[in-house]
Amino acid sequence: MSAERVSPAPERAVDVTPASAAEETFQGYHHVTHVISLPGPAPDGSRVRGKVREPRGNLLWFDRRCFFSEEQLLADLQGRVDGIPELIPAGDMRLQRFIEGRTLAARHRSGQKVPGEVVDQVLRLFGQMLAISADTLDTERRCEIADRATDPNSSEFLERLIAFAEERVYRRNLADFQSLFEALGVDADSFKTLRKNVSDLTERPFCLLHADLHRENFVLDRAGRLWTIDWELAMFGDPLYDLATHLYLMRYPEKQRDSLAERWSSLAEDVRPGSAKNWESDLPKILDFKRAQSVFTDVIRATQILGSGARFNWPQLYREASKVHGALLGGAEPLGLMGVPTLRYVMTSLVRWHRERRDRDRSSGQGNDHRDAEIAFP
Repeated sequence: MSAERVSPAPERAVDVTPASAAEETFQGYHHVTHVISLPGPAPDGSRVRGKVREPRGNLLWFDRRCFFSEEQLLADLQGRVDGIPELIPAGDMRLQRFIEGRTLAARHRSGQKVPGEVVDQVLRLFGQMLAISADTLDTERRCEIADRATDPNSSEFLERLIAFAEERVYRRNLADFQSLFEALGVDADSFKTLRKNVSDLTERPFCLLHADLHRENFVLDRAGRLWTIDWELAMFGDPLYDLATHLYLMRYPEKQRDSLAERWSSLAEDVRPGSAKNWESDLPKILDFKRAQSVFTDVIRATQILGSGARFNWPQLYREASKVHGALLGGAEPLGLMGVPTLRYVMTSLVRWHRERRDRDRSSGQGNDHRDAEIAFP
């Protein structure tokens, strides 16, 4: 997803689906997902439901997107990757089938051990993606050829991601967020330090990456089968990046994390020799990038959540400030931060930024009236 404002216009399917038709609605950060019943049973006799996603308006998205259509990607992956949503015709459109079950996060919270049978299925997913290279998948891509890293140049691949974070997340939003970033100790020099800390990756043959494998994007059905959803960030690149992103987002207990990484390395070499080359030395570098990336995305995301309503969202202040504080602790070393402010200071900085934003909006006659955005900590 790119760091651009999402159009407030809902996806086309929302326009033709009455709100009353939704049987369930899920509130996500980027989308509101409506679950609707579709006519006819599935081959196994179960009911068939589809999902319609409505993008939230005026949000910033922070990740690159490679493919034009998630639905087309899923269609092209049928039979090659197990446990992905099928596409259901609905008039002249195709809807993703809604996976009936519970997310892995609902069953096993972040930081908790994941059952072995689930880990086995995660590794099977990795193996299937490792076998898919760009020349074996014809799904139309949105990125220009000149913007794609050269397979198998893993350093170039990571540099493209760093450049995206620097140009599209940090610099493009600097006019709005510079004072907040500076208050938290982050500036343009942070990217110079980051590049030094994550340079010189080993070449590995590129493959298909999901790039967002966390507990909310895994669904377990009643039979214990693992389904993988939300493929909109999928791309081609260094296979180790997908492992690093998965480990970073999943927060496995240390012993299980290390075991999974070892098993992944053996699997990767079996599927495509060279895919795990020097993984032990490069994995910490990519994890450092993920920690650094979170600093920029979590800071901006916190301001959006706290200021999304007509008034400042006081009940969420501690939670969002804690996320930012945790991101700063994790990103301090790769970004070369001189120090990490206290949680209290992060809370104060977020409120100060909103107060300054409110005052600017008032002077220009724009924005919401955050009359209660004042703060005094005991």
